[in-house]
Amino acid sequence: MGTKWRKMKLALGLNLCTYLPRTLDESPPALNSTERLSDVALLSPLNWPMTPTPSSHGLKLSRNSSRKSSKTCSICLTKMKEGGGHALFTAECSHSFHFHCIASNVKHGNQVCPVCRAKWKEIPMQHPPPPYLFARPCSNDAAINLLHRLPTPRRVMNQGRALAPEPSMFNDDEPLEQQLVFSGKSLENNDHVRMMELKIYPEVSAVPRAESREKFDVLVHLRAAGMVNGNARAPLDLVTVLDISGSMAGTKLALLKKAMGFVIQNLGSNDRLSVIAFSSTARRLFPLTKMSDAGRNLALQAVNSLVANGGTNIAEGLRKGVKVMEERRDENPVASVILLSDGRDTYTMNNQPDPNYKLLLPLSMHGRFQIPVHSFGFGSDHDASLMHSVSEASGGTFSFIESEAVIQDALAQCIGGLLSVAVQELRLEIDGFSSDVRLRSIKAGSYPSLVGNDGRSGRVDIGDLYADEERDFLMSINIPPQRGGEETELLKMRCVYKDLLTKEVVTLQSHVLKIQRPDTVGQEEAVVVSIEVDRQRNRFLAAEAMAKARGLAEGEDLAAAVTVIQEFRQVLAETVSAKSNDGFCVALDREMKEMQERMASRHVYEVSGRAYILSGLSSHSWQRATSRGESGDGCSFVQAYSYQTPSMVEMLHRSQATSYHRLIQPLLSYVTQPKPR
Repeated sequence: MGTKWRKMKLALGLNLCTYLPRTLDESPPALNSTERLSDVALLSPLNWPMTPTPSSHGLKLSRNSSRKSSKTCSICLTKMKEGGGHALFTAECSHSFHFHCIASNVKHGNQVCPVCRAKWKEIPMQHPPPPYLFARPCSNDAAINLLHRLPTPRRVMNQGRALAPEPSMFNDDEPLEQQLVFSGKSLENNDHVRMMELKIYPEVSAVPRAESREKFDVLVHLRAAGMVNGNARAPLDLVTVLDISGSMAGTKLALLKKAMGFVIQNLGSNDRLSVIAFSSTARRLFPLTKMSDAGRNLALQAVNSLVANGGTNIAEGLRKGVKVMEERRDENPVASVILLSDGRDTYTMNNQPDPNYKLLLPLSMHGRFQIPVHSFGFGSDHDASLMHSVSEASGGTFSFIESEAVIQDALAQCIGGLLSVAVQELRLEIDGFSSDVRLRSIKAGSYPSLVGNDGRSGRVDIGDLYADEERDFLMSINIPPQRGGEETELLKMRCVYKDLLTKEVVTLQSHVLKIQRPDTVGQEEAVVVSIEVDRQRNRFLAAEAMAKARGLAEGEDLAAAVTVIQEFRQVLAETVSAKSNDGFCVALDREMKEMQERMASRHVYEVSGRAYILSGLSSHSWQRATSRGESGDGCSFVQAYSYQTPSMVEMLHRSQATSYHRLIQPLLSYVTQPKPR
């Protein structure tokens, strides 16, 4: 007893306070059936994890009595420190692992050493699985009082108890009203407003009559209508797929719970949420449920009950998340999946030399207007290539959260967009107006585009657009000499979309784009390119430079990658918009400089450069805001310029108004939170 008391005093004195381990030899007092398993209960010694005792067959479990050893667990790739609160297992072949990692590995049928592949005679077993929850003591009396008001969580994936089996079909979502109800004030028939704006800009306004142009650029600009305060919005079906592997233990999991609490509090009563938690396996915590008062309490309890242990099976988590969406009986108009992870898939993608990350997504997610997966990678050890590939294949975005303290801000920006979808199934259709004008190519980033075989038509499939969101596409056409007349008619555009409030398919026609064809054009008029066209040229060229630099960096040629970025910055400085001190180009150059600095060495690139570049590519390719680096404001580029919408900014400010330091905040009663949109 004296030894344990000295350990506790030492832990408290150092402010480490992970937990005081007890062994399987010591039976814990029985929990009262009415006891609240809140954060207070989890901090109680009654719920501290148990450390398995050494077996009688020679299996070696390291005691927490020495601080000398520090190795890396080959399963979760985190440090193993004796005295760090985790039991360690040393196999017959002398390789060591976290006990919970290797026990989880064995549970899935692996009875050989993950390092040397030696077959073991003695197999580590784990009963019951310890909930590795780390928490610091709270000295704030007010905070303790608030903890007593937390809702009672269910024991989910916790304490080694048998969980009710999941249904074979996830068709138990909470029913929607027969007549779809939109959140906010409904629109009367005579209140119909046009939800889209369409503009066209030629490269130059005049071309000499006798000249032809082979690559003449035309910019098409689309903008969705803004949300008027109090206007209706389309309700959302949201599935969050959360990583609760062993590497998420401690501050990461606490901040993730806080961020999920913010999401839950800001969903409306017509929005539905389901949560999938994954480590070595995946489990649906609850079906798609309306975020009514009861629904919020259910969701908060489930999220608060999560503990971190095991490996990282991203594929299984995604499979179940998509299954929820595919098998739901009712469908809200807007749907999305959010994936959050800090690690690498140690099951499906483990040790593959050239993995095809798109295999992580079911085939149903590769459709034309698919359900987007917005992925968020935490810290320096997540698989940025995997998460970017998953998002790219599904039409979602990839965000890089370098500092875990801004997890909530990153999620806030994302749901700010999802809760403001204005139009769906948006597509742009292009027709050549003159028989001699041919459409050569369309620069559309990641959006699917098509040019007709005869060069007379084309289209871009865009999908959803948030309120106030903009899209820009560059068309390259050829212009023949003009035989007669003072102008040439080039193109006509139309955008077709589904208005979510009226459920109507709307077609918006543009004017016919014309350019003047005088006999001669002044030198200044002939060379001065439209600043709108030049700005978008620079954006597309920047994305191409990012992709090329990333390819070189992955091929172990960092010097060449840096040269690509440097050369683009030099070209950018000579453009019309940059010389006009255009703010967009100034920010673009600053972003490229940041990428260049994150390729200073192989180590820097592996730790943050790859993820930063991929997040930038995702943002520019989809023309949608992502979070990058340590900033919680969506990074300076997307914050200051077009990608970040007013609804995103509003939700981001709402997030930043909450304290970063009180980890109990997301679990407070919903009545203390701002009203949902």
